[in-house]
Amino acid sequence: MLPLLSKEIRTFFSSISGYLILSIFLIATGLFVWVFPGNSNPLDSGYANLDVLFEMAPWIYLFLIPAVCMRFFAEEKKQGTIELLMTRPISDMGVVLAKYFAGLAVVTFSLLFCLVYYYSIYYLGSPAGSIDSGAFWGSFIGLFLLAGVYVSIGVFASSLTDNQIVAFLLALVFCFIFFIGFDYIGEINSMQYLQNLIVSMGINEHYRSISRGIVDSRDLLYFIGIIVAFLLLTRTVLKSRKW
Repeated sequence: MLPLLSKEIRTFFSSISGYLILSIFLIATGLFVWVFPGNSNPLDSGYANLDVLFEMAPWIYLFLIPAVCMRFFAEEKKQGTIELLMTRPISDMGVVLAKYFAGLAVVTFSLLFCLVYYYSIYYLGSPAGSIDSGAFWGSFIGLFLLAGVYVSIGVFASSLTDNQIVAFLLALVFCFIFFIGFDYIGEINSMQYLQNLIVSMGINEHYRSISRGIVDSRDLLYFIGIIVAFLLLTRTVLKSRKW
C-alpha cells in the first residue's frame, strides 16, 4: 500500500495542477482573513479570532477537494491501467486506502498553512496570546475531519466513472448535500417534526459542534462513520468489476 500511496502523492506534486490547487486555497483563505474588509477581518474588527477562516474553508474545500480526488480512479479507468492496478499484490481495500490517504495527505498539507494565520493572530493580539486557542484548535480538528469526509466522497465519486469532470461534479454534489443539504431539507415545513434528526445527518451540525472547542465523541463517531461508509462503498464499486 505504501508504494502506491507515495506514487499518488508524487504524481500530484509532479504536475502544475497540484501546486495550483494548493495556491488557490492559500490565496482564497488569505484574502478572507487579511484583505477583504468587514467585521470578519481581524485587522478591521480588532478582535483576535479566525472565525472567517473556518466559515469559508469548508466552502473552498467543497470545490478544491473534488478537484484533488477526481483523477484517482477515473484516470486509471480511462487509461486502462485499472486492471493492472487491481492485479497487484494488494487488496481492493488497500488500493482504496492508498488513494484515500494520498488525497488526505495533500489536503492536510494545505491545512497546515492555516497555522501561520493562528500564530500571526496570536502574536498580533494585545496582549499577545489573547486569541481563543480552544475554539481555534476545535475548529482546526473539525476542519480536518470535514476534509477527511470530503476526500472519502471524492474517492468514491472517482470510482464511479472514467471521466474526471463527471467525477468532480459528482463529488461536488455529494459534498454539498452532506455539508449543507440536510440543513435545507430540515427547514422544509413538512419535515419540521424530523428537523433535529435530519440536520444531525449533515456535516455542518457536527462541524459547528466541534468548532466550539469541545470535541464530543458523538461528533468523532459521525465523521469516522461517514468516512468508513464511503470507503466501503468505493471498495464495493471496485469489486463489482469482477462480478
